[in-house]
Amino acid sequence: MARRGDRFDMTRRGLVLMGAKLALVGGLALRMRHLQVDEAERYRLLAEENRINIRLLPPARGLIYDRDGQPVAVNRQNYRIVMIREQAGDAAGVLQRLSRLIDISPERRERVLRDMLARPAFVPMTVAEHLDWDSFARVAANAPALPGVLTEVGLSRHYPANEVFAHVVGYVGPVSDYDLSQIENPDPLLQIPDFQIGKNGVEKRAEDSLRGSAGTSRIEVNAGGRVIRELDRVEGRSGTDLQLTIDSGLQDFTLRRMEGESAATVMMDVATGEIVALASAPSFDPNSFVFGISTGEWNALNENAYRPLYNKTVSGVYPPGSTFKMVVALAAMEAGLVGTGETVFCGGSMQIGNRRAYCWRRGGHGHMNLRDSLKQSCDVYYYDIAQRVGIDRISAMANRLGIGMRHDLPLPAIRAGNMPDRDWKMRVHGETWLVGDTVNSGIGQGFMLASPLELCVMTARIATGRAVLPQLIRSENGVPRQFDGGEDMGLAAGSLAAVRGGMFAVSNDRRGTAYRARIADPQMAMAGKTGTSQVRRITAAERAVGVFRNEDLPWNRRDHALFVGYAPYDNPRYAVATIVEHGGGGSKAAAPIAQDVMIRALYGPEPPLEAWPSALHQEIRERRRLGLDSASVQRDRA
Repeated sequence: MARRGDRFDMTRRGLVLMGAKLALVGGLALRMRHLQVDEAERYRLLAEENRINIRLLPPARGLIYDRDGQPVAVNRQNYRIVMIREQAGDAAGVLQRLSRLIDISPERRERVLRDMLARPAFVPMTVAEHLDWDSFARVAANAPALPGVLTEVGLSRHYPANEVFAHVVGYVGPVSDYDLSQIENPDPLLQIPDFQIGKNGVEKRAEDSLRGSAGTSRIEVNAGGRVIRELDRVEGRSGTDLQLTIDSGLQDFTLRRMEGESAATVMMDVATGEIVALASAPSFDPNSFVFGISTGEWNALNENAYRPLYNKTVSGVYPPGSTFKMVVALAAMEAGLVGTGETVFCGGSMQIGNRRAYCWRRGGHGHMNLRDSLKQSCDVYYYDIAQRVGIDRISAMANRLGIGMRHDLPLPAIRAGNMPDRDWKMRVHGETWLVGDTVNSGIGQGFMLASPLELCVMTARIATGRAVLPQLIRSENGVPRQFDGGEDMGLAAGSLAAVRGGMFAVSNDRRGTAYRARIADPQMAMAGKTGTSQVRRITAAERAVGVFRNEDLPWNRRDHALFVGYAPYDNPRYAVATIVEHGGGGSKAAAPIAQDVMIRALYGPEPPLEAWPSALHQEIRERRRLGLDSASVQRDRA
């Protein structure tokens, strides 16, 4: 810009600079308008998000009760400490200072740091839980000196019945990466560190109902991440409360009655299908899994030959042995191939092709009709009629009675037994069905398998003639479920009466295989059937010199012992099925357990002495004098 007299002349350079300045100012103005007007809402939200945090509030898990309303899975207050990495800054240093207030081992600190780095920085990580009040209060008082550390009061699962309901109710545990991988659209709750879900039993199968839905909490924080106040809270929906059909007292008695055995017992109400006892022995304490089971305890459970973690009632499948003979008898009578008065001669064995099939009684039973064949469990009788009926009719009858069917209960790992037929063997083994296969099936051996649950359902259907379905949930949130008792199966009354009569003779005739395990009160008389299923092949050489007694064999080579029954005979209320793994004979090992469980179910906690046979009265008096019950005594009535 040049001066000429009293005038200033604008040079070209000045104009350019002036224009540039005006353009810069204009650009800044436009940018400020864009940020303050056009983008105002966006930046307001970003500022709000920096100032306000939204947290998920885990809902209270639904409670589980027994049939009488006694709690078997509850929630207890859990004082815990959590840390948010992005607010902590030096997380390792904060953990070090925190460990001076509460006991946090170096290993635990390393694990927390490792888990923090594996998750987003804003996600809270549980540092310690299940603290006592003094420790919790000490951390809360020092919170200003512990950035990123928060004290929380949550809920943790507790099982007051300990091992009694372990296989039924199951247990909860932290969500694992594997759990998340199995869910297509996981609930955001599952992303919360150490959030617990059902891992076994009803807890697992009813997870969606028991979990509930999350609530939210909006909290105001300062620039350092410190919580200033809670702005609002929306509580979540608590999980559904479930009432089981199980009777706690009977369940406890049944489990203790099987103490010292690897065994399972199922009992159900034959009118409704409600399962009142579902016990697998030995059991375990589910609380150990909630708090984190130790390596030693985990190894002890897994290495136990009796498999305490395995629910034998629904997951265990076994050859049903002679408890299957009622199925063969019904199939034969329904086909019109066998009459109740017809006899088969048992000389101790029967020639089948190029091999000989033996009866359990080496000298044979002589002439057997249907009632006597059940009463004395004659094998040759069923070798004969099984060949007449054929495997396809036997298989069809077994399915009608509930064997080989996967029953729908809210339990994981329910296995369906195996009821083979001709097509099954060709499909699975690529071989044709042989006569010998039919003979084996006639006494519940060979390819045939059934679970204790299936055997109990079978017994209930024989007792009622109806397609009873097992039930485990009695009500949800106080709303009872309706049970209709099942449709009529259409079996001939005469066929059912003949089989029931044979089962009555098993337990009440002096020559019956379960006579010593009878119920002495005629008003409560039990009908039943013993069974023994082989787990090893008896060779011809062994038969020549004498078959080894179970007592002389290693435990895992002994036969399984089984018993099924229902009572009262004239007006059935309950059906029961018991298996004792490698227990030997059904009359010796399984029938006494089922007898005591049935008496307990029919009479309550204090059955009269007269419920047992007189030969056992002195034993029962002694047991009561010592304050014991039959759960604490292992009896040998061979």
